Amino acid sequence: MIKLSEKMKEEFMGKKVRYEHTKELVLMSVFIAIIVIQAVIPFLGFIPIGAMNASLIQVTVAIGAILLGPKCGAGLGFTFGLVSIWKNTFMPNPTSFCFSPFVSTGGFHGDIRSLVISLIPRIGIGLGAWYVYHFFSKRGKQKIGLLVGGAIASLINTILVMGFIYLFFGRQYAHATNRAMEGMIVFIMGVIGTQGVLEAVVTAVITFGVVTSLLKARNHQ
Repeated sequence: MIKLSEKMKEEFMGKKVRYEHTKELVLMSVFIAIIVIQAVIPFLGFIPIGAMNASLIQVTVAIGAILLGPKCGAGLGFTFGLVSIWKNTFMPNPTSFCFSPFVSTGGFHGDIRSLVISLIPRIGIGLGAWYVYHFFSKRGKQKIGLLVGGAIASLINTILVMGFIYLFFGRQYAHATNRAMEGMIVFIMGVIGTQGVLEAVVTAVITFGVVTSLLKARNHQ
């Protein structure tokens, strides 16, 4: 009887693990679908601002990362990077060469460095959101973790994207946006301090509201 009981327990645990894995895959697929929809529908994921685009997709990545963990968060960030490459390849603007190696605009060509700009900061969103949230959550400050995790995740994206642009394509970007190279640092700091902060606030508020609601719903099941 004891051996049978242990065998049944092992089978139950195995089924539970498979169920959790399947649920994770389903939820991951849902978040990926949302990211793709945001990329396709105007103003739902990317909001044109001059030669640049403000983004809302980092909100989806941050929420998914906090709910599903760092691996899924990194995967969602990678998906964000892929749709960014796709958008800048097929719907280019004057600075799309910074985000796609397949684009040439204004005489400037994208290359392997464009992949770094599109992918690395977006993967950082998912990792940053989860680790910051986890840090505060372990200390019993879940709500603060949601707000700070969402904000930090968004700022990681903005700071790394603008930093990589300056590092890899500074002069080309300045020329494409009709700016002097000498003023690029001030311009980048201005983007981080305005657009970056605004995106961080929006990401923090939406992440807090959505994740709090989903966790409450899950706890009442």
